[in-house]
Amino acid sequence: MSSQGNDYIFGIRPIMEAIHSGKPIEKILLKKESSGELYKELFALIRDKEIPFQMVPHERLQRVTKNNHQGAIAYVSPIDFANFEMLVAEKMNEDGAMPLFLLLDRITDVRNFGAIARSAEIAGVDAIIIPEAGSARINGEAVKTSAGALHTLPICKVKHLKDAVFTLQQYGVQCVAASEKAKIFYYEADFKMPLGIVMGSEDKGVTPGILKVVEQQVAIPQKGKIQSLNVSSAAAVLLFEVVRQRG
Repeated sequence: MSSQGNDYIFGIRPIMEAIHSGKPIEKILLKKESSGELYKELFALIRDKEIPFQMVPHERLQRVTKNNHQGAIAYVSPIDFANFEMLVAEKMNEDGAMPLFLLLDRITDVRNFGAIARSAEIAGVDAIIIPEAGSARINGEAVKTSAGALHTLPICKVKHLKDAVFTLQQYGVQCVAASEKAKIFYYEADFKMPLGIVMGSEDKGVTPGILKVVEQQVAIPQKGKIQSLNVSSAAAVLLFEVVRQRG
């Protein structure tokens, strides 16, 4: 069965049917120490399709729904995800290719994610790239906050964001990360080239491993006392600098 709004599906057979039908499953919660032939069949299917899953205690499942979930709940995405490498290859093969990609590293707040998507769509971003784990779940609230942008802007899920950076670089895309410790400001950088912008979480920033492999790091000047710009606002600042430079 599915929940109201189709945000999640519960029950082993309904989840298996959803997987077989090609529904975009974001993540599956499985009860720890579950057993039985049907459960084993579901688990084998999850592994075969490489769907992210998490083993959780019974109480965690009960907090989602008190219906007969049979130890399995699947979160369903309201959008379809684009194939990352196919999309990058397509964009780079266009005449006069000057694509703009946005990579989101550990952005877990749903509303921030939606707001970023809204700015990205308006700024002409070609795709948003997110990791399978440690990212905001794309649900109805995210779509609403994005003002519908998530229905038109391609979203790609990758296993590791660092590998996505390497792939972009192999295609000739320059990757730039936002970092408050950067030695140059964003408006001093050249964005008139195929570009991938990496934004990190407000509390932790971009992962150190990614910072080491990007071509450049840029900062946003700050005059106030708070010393922490909302990530959706920071993303908009960088994206519209790209728009300004490219005219």
